Amino acid sequence: MPDVEIYIESARAAVSAIDPGPVSAAAAACCECALSGGTIYFCGNGGSAADAQHLAGELIGRFRLERRAIPALALTANTAVLTAVANDYSFEQVFARQLEALARPGDVLIAITTGGSSPNVVRAAEKARELGMKIISFTGMRGGAAADAADIRVFASSAETSHVQEVLLIAGHAICDAVEKTVTSAREAAIE
Repeated sequence: MPDVEIYIESARAAVSAIDPGPVSAAAAACCECALSGGTIYFCGNGGSAADAQHLAGELIGRFRLERRAIPALALTANTAVLTAVANDYSFEQVFARQLEALARPGDVLIAITTGGSSPNVVRAAEKARELGMKIISFTGMRGGAAADAADIRVFASSAETSHVQEVLLIAGHAICDAVEKTVTSAREAAIE
Protein backbone atom coordinates (compact mmCIF):
# COMPACT_ATOMS: atom_id res chain seq x y z
CA MET A 1 0.00 0.00 0.00
CA PRO A 2 1.50 3.39 -0.99
CA ASP A 3 2.17 5.81 1.81
CA VAL A 4 -0.34 8.59 1.13
CA GLU A 5 0.80 10.46 4.23
CA ILE A 6 4.08 11.36 2.50
CA TYR A 7 2.20 12.84 -0.46
CA ILE A 8 -0.21 14.75 1.77
CA GLU A 9 2.64 16.17 3.88
CA SER A 10 4.51 17.36 0.79
CA ALA A 11 1.31 18.94 -0.56
CA ARG A 12 0.72 20.61 2.81
CA ALA A 13 4.23 22.09 2.68
CA ALA A 14 3.65 23.45 -0.83
CA VAL A 15 0.32 25.01 0.16
CA SER A 16 1.76 26.57 3.32
CA ALA A 17 4.36 28.37 1.16
CA ILE A 18 1.77 30.38 -0.82
CA ASP A 19 2.74 34.07 -0.85
CA PRO A 20 -0.56 35.96 -0.42
CA GLY A 21 0.90 39.21 -1.79
CA PRO A 22 0.83 38.33 -5.50
CA VAL A 23 -2.51 36.54 -5.08
CA SER A 24 -3.97 39.70 -3.53
CA ALA A 25 -2.55 41.82 -6.36
CA ALA A 26 -4.05 39.42 -8.91
CA ALA A 27 -7.41 39.55 -7.14
CA ALA A 28 -7.33 43.36 -7.16
CA ALA A 29 -6.59 43.41 -10.91
CA CYS A 30 -9.44 40.97 -11.58
CA CYS A 31 -11.83 42.97 -9.39
CA GLU A 32 -10.94 46.17 -11.25
CA CYS A 33 -11.51 44.42 -14.58
CA ALA A 34 -14.87 42.97 -13.53
CA LEU A 35 -16.08 46.27 -12.02
CA SER A 36 -15.26 48.11 -15.24
CA GLY A 37 -17.22 45.62 -17.37
CA GLY A 38 -14.20 43.72 -18.67
CA THR A 39 -13.64 40.01 -19.13
CA ILE A 40 -11.24 37.70 -17.33
CA TYR A 41 -9.65 35.17 -19.70
CA PHE A 42 -7.91 31.95 -18.70
CA CYS A 43 -5.61 29.64 -20.67
CA GLY A 44 -3.40 26.60 -20.06
CA ASN A 45 -2.65 23.08 -21.29
CA GLY A 46 -3.58 19.67 -19.90
CA GLY A 47 -4.46 19.97 -16.21
CA SER A 48 -4.02 23.74 -16.51
CA ALA A 49 -6.63 23.75 -19.31
CA ALA A 50 -9.04 22.01 -16.97
CA ASP A 51 -8.21 24.55 -14.24
CA ALA A 52 -8.83 27.39 -16.73
CA GLN A 53 -12.29 26.02 -17.45
CA HIS A 54 -12.95 25.38 -13.77
CA LEU A 55 -12.08 28.94 -12.72
CA ALA A 56 -14.02 30.54 -15.57
CA GLY A 57 -16.98 28.39 -14.53
CA GLU A 58 -16.72 29.64 -10.94
CA LEU A 59 -17.09 33.23 -12.16
CA ILE A 60 -19.81 32.64 -14.74
CA GLY A 61 -21.76 30.29 -12.49
CA ARG A 62 -21.15 30.99 -8.85
CA PHE A 63 -18.36 30.38 -6.41
CA ARG A 64 -19.92 30.88 -2.98
CA LEU A 65 -22.59 33.56 -3.49
CA GLU A 66 -25.80 33.68 -5.46
CA ARG A 67 -25.30 36.60 -7.87
CA ARG A 68 -25.27 37.71 -11.51
CA ALA A 69 -22.70 36.15 -13.80
CA ILE A 70 -19.22 37.70 -14.03
CA PRO A 71 -17.70 37.78 -17.55
CA ALA A 72 -14.99 35.11 -17.84
CA LEU A 73 -13.83 32.83 -20.62
CA ALA A 74 -11.58 29.78 -20.78
CA LEU A 75 -9.70 29.91 -24.08
CA THR A 76 -9.30 26.14 -23.78
CA ALA A 77 -12.95 25.19 -24.29
CA ASN A 78 -13.87 25.74 -27.95
CA THR A 79 -12.52 22.69 -29.77
CA ALA A 80 -13.54 23.96 -33.22
CA VAL A 81 -11.52 27.16 -32.72
CA LEU A 82 -8.58 25.34 -31.10
CA THR A 83 -8.29 22.80 -33.91
CA ALA A 84 -8.88 25.32 -36.72
CA VAL A 85 -6.20 27.69 -35.43
CA ALA A 86 -3.78 24.84 -34.70
CA ASN A 87 -4.32 23.45 -38.21
CA ASP A 88 -4.28 26.74 -40.12
CA TYR A 89 -1.59 28.55 -38.12
CA SER A 90 0.09 26.58 -35.32
CA PHE A 91 -0.68 25.23 -31.87
CA GLU A 92 1.38 28.11 -30.47
CA GLN A 93 -1.32 30.53 -31.69
CA VAL A 94 -4.46 28.82 -30.31
CA PHE A 95 -4.91 31.23 -27.38
CA ALA A 96 -3.37 34.39 -28.89
CA ARG A 97 -5.67 34.25 -31.90
CA GLN A 98 -8.74 34.07 -29.66
CA LEU A 99 -7.55 37.06 -27.65
CA GLU A 100 -7.02 38.97 -30.88
CA ALA A 101 -10.68 38.34 -31.75
CA LEU A 102 -12.28 38.86 -28.35
CA ALA A 103 -10.21 40.83 -25.84
CA ARG A 104 -10.19 44.55 -25.13
CA PRO A 105 -7.80 46.85 -23.30
CA GLY A 106 -8.36 46.51 -19.56
CA ASP A 107 -9.32 42.85 -19.75
CA VAL A 108 -7.26 40.32 -17.75
CA LEU A 109 -5.47 37.17 -18.87
CA ILE A 110 -4.64 34.50 -16.30
CA ALA A 111 -1.97 32.41 -18.02
CA ILE A 112 -1.57 29.03 -16.30
CA THR A 113 1.54 26.95 -17.00
CA THR A 114 3.11 24.77 -14.32
CA GLY A 115 6.52 24.79 -16.02
CA GLY A 116 6.24 28.42 -17.10
CA SER A 117 7.28 28.01 -20.71
CA SER A 118 4.34 26.56 -22.67
CA PRO A 119 4.73 28.29 -26.06
CA ASN A 120 0.99 28.82 -26.62
CA VAL A 121 0.59 30.36 -23.15
CA VAL A 122 3.62 32.60 -23.69
CA ARG A 123 2.20 33.73 -27.08
CA ALA A 124 -1.11 34.50 -25.38
CA ALA A 125 0.69 36.68 -22.83
CA GLU A 126 2.55 38.48 -25.62
CA LYS A 127 -0.73 39.10 -27.49
CA ALA A 128 -2.38 40.29 -24.28
CA ARG A 129 0.43 42.82 -23.84
CA GLU A 130 -0.15 44.10 -27.42
CA LEU A 131 -3.86 44.46 -26.65
CA GLY A 132 -3.40 46.45 -23.43
CA MET A 133 -4.57 43.67 -21.13
CA LYS A 134 -3.33 42.96 -17.61
CA ILE A 135 -1.41 39.67 -17.49
CA ILE A 136 -1.31 37.37 -14.47
CA SER A 137 0.90 34.29 -14.65
CA PHE A 138 0.23 31.17 -12.58
CA THR A 139 3.41 29.08 -12.65
CA GLY A 140 5.66 26.77 -10.69
CA MET A 141 8.71 28.15 -8.94
CA ARG A 142 10.79 28.29 -12.13
CA GLY A 143 8.47 30.95 -13.54
CA GLY A 144 9.76 30.81 -17.10
CA ALA A 145 8.83 33.00 -20.04
CA ALA A 146 5.18 33.23 -19.00
CA ALA A 147 6.17 34.81 -15.68
CA ASP A 148 8.59 37.13 -17.46
CA ALA A 149 5.74 38.36 -19.68
CA ALA A 150 3.34 38.98 -16.78
CA ASP A 151 2.43 42.06 -14.77
CA ILE A 152 1.63 39.92 -11.72
CA ARG A 153 3.35 36.60 -11.00
CA VAL A 154 1.72 33.98 -8.81
CA PHE A 155 4.22 31.21 -8.04
CA ALA A 156 3.75 27.81 -6.44
CA SER A 157 6.92 27.00 -4.52
CA SER A 158 7.28 23.41 -5.62
CA ALA A 159 9.03 21.47 -8.36
CA GLU A 160 6.31 18.78 -8.25
CA THR A 161 3.73 19.41 -11.00
CA SER A 162 0.81 18.03 -9.00
CA HIS A 163 1.62 20.30 -6.05
CA VAL A 164 1.99 23.30 -8.36
CA GLN A 165 -1.50 22.58 -9.70
CA GLU A 166 -2.92 22.21 -6.19
CA VAL A 167 -1.40 25.48 -5.00
CA LEU A 168 -2.48 27.40 -8.09
CA LEU A 169 -6.04 26.12 -7.74
CA ILE A 170 -6.12 27.52 -4.20
CA ALA A 171 -4.82 30.84 -5.53
CA GLY A 172 -7.47 30.77 -8.26
CA HIS A 173 -10.23 30.08 -5.77
CA ALA A 174 -9.01 32.95 -3.58
CA ILE A 175 -9.23 35.25 -6.60
CA CYS A 176 -12.73 33.99 -7.47
CA ASP A 177 -13.81 34.61 -3.88
CA ALA A 178 -12.47 38.17 -3.92
CA VAL A 179 -13.98 39.00 -7.33
CA GLU A 180 -17.35 37.53 -6.42
CA LYS A 181 -17.56 39.42 -3.12
CA THR A 182 -16.34 42.72 -4.60
CA VAL A 183 -18.62 42.65 -7.64
CA THR A 184 -21.66 41.53 -5.60
CA SER A 185 -21.07 44.27 -3.03
CA ALA A 186 -20.73 46.91 -5.75
CA ARG A 187 -23.91 45.74 -7.49
CA GLU A 188 -25.85 45.77 -4.22
CA ALA A 189 -24.59 49.27 -3.42
CA ALA A 190 -25.68 50.48 -6.87
CA ILE A 191 -29.21 49.20 -6.26
CA GLU A 192 -29.62 51.02 -2.92
